[in-house]
Amino acid sequence: MHILVVNCGSSSLKFQLIALPSERVAAKGLVERIGQAVNAQFRYTAGERDFPKKAVKAPDHSAAIQQVITALVEGETAVLKAKSDIVAFGHRVVHGGEQFSDSQLIDAPVMKAIKQCCELAPLHNPANLAGICACQEALPGVPNVAVFDTAFHQTMQPHAFHYALPPRYYEKLHIRRYGFHGTSHKYVTHKFAEVQKKTPDEVNLITCHLGNGSSLAAVQNGRSVDTSMGFTPLQGVIMGTRSGDIDPAVVFYLIEQGGMTVDAVNDLLNKKSGLLGFSGVSSDMRDILAAVDAGNERAALALNMCAYGIAKYVGAYHAILPRTDAIVFTAGIGENSGPVRAAVCAHLAGIGVALDDGRNMAHRGIGPVSSPSSRIPVWVIPTNEELMIARETYNLMQARP
Repeated sequence: MHILVVNCGSSSLKFQLIALPSERVAAKGLVERIGQAVNAQFRYTAGERDFPKKAVKAPDHSAAIQQVITALVEGETAVLKAKSDIVAFGHRVVHGGEQFSDSQLIDAPVMKAIKQCCELAPLHNPANLAGICACQEALPGVPNVAVFDTAFHQTMQPHAFHYALPPRYYEKLHIRRYGFHGTSHKYVTHKFAEVQKKTPDEVNLITCHLGNGSSLAAVQNGRSVDTSMGFTPLQGVIMGTRSGDIDPAVVFYLIEQGGMTVDAVNDLLNKKSGLLGFSGVSSDMRDILAAVDAGNERAALALNMCAYGIAKYVGAYHAILPRTDAIVFTAGIGENSGPVRAAVCAHLAGIGVALDDGRNMAHRGIGPVSSPSSRIPVWVIPTNEELMIARETYNLMQARP
């Protein structure tokens, strides 16, 4: 069974064709610059073979998915005999609100609910919908499945997801903590349990998804009980361009005393703050680390602020869990940056965390990086959101009558 996993942005379409149940990636790629005046760019890999990037016509997502399907079934790029070999599409959908605590086979009511969530995720859900519509148009009758970033966190209890605002703002405007990166947090939770030969409901973890966007989750018995992102992905730890937690009154001060508009403040906090804004160097942690090595004091302070903030969340989540089986680092920075893991864990000696410095700096793949003396094991587990989406889609397909 081949499932085409689709992740649409406003001008991009990432995809992976995954064979289930073997979980083999048959092809993957990216269409960029969709809908722009210049030609789109198409990157494509089939198995171990990388094809040269090429310019394609993609005025919209429908044209982009047609380019993808054509590559999958025609010419030297083909990995399928026919379009009918694609038995389902699995879609990343950023926001499912309170309606969805698990993945859904997409029908008219589900589409309506995703559209209603556009007001909660105006930058993401419209693009996700465009991808769904494009796939429905390209292969009518082929099932589409929505896998929501927010779904994993729907197990949070009211004391964890509510803000201390008058209840009418929750009841009418749905203002609450939702959390994001749920597919990644769920994947590494299940992977840790698998490696430990346990079921997910037997493990308690603090999962640290650290990338350009970053979030942490407290996972008790395999279920999210708290997470650092909130109503939007702006809340939480310092990120590439997002400020993370700040005093909300800063917004009023910037408007009243800084003469800024609401849109300007929104742009500042989401796109011009974080590592980029504070360091003045870059939003990319690799550039920050290089600047630290070159003696840039502002970059060094930005790194320590980021690590300190992550450590504070780890400490808080350790306090609310009945036990912590492991701290798990994942995503681009979490998986690949030994210096960042070391900087975070340097602030966690008070709860008995100790890294094995050599193992941490040399680590690749999945496994522990902590010292045998560490009271809490520290693990690195590469995330695989596309595979998680494929699994969720496959399970729903198997459950169909």
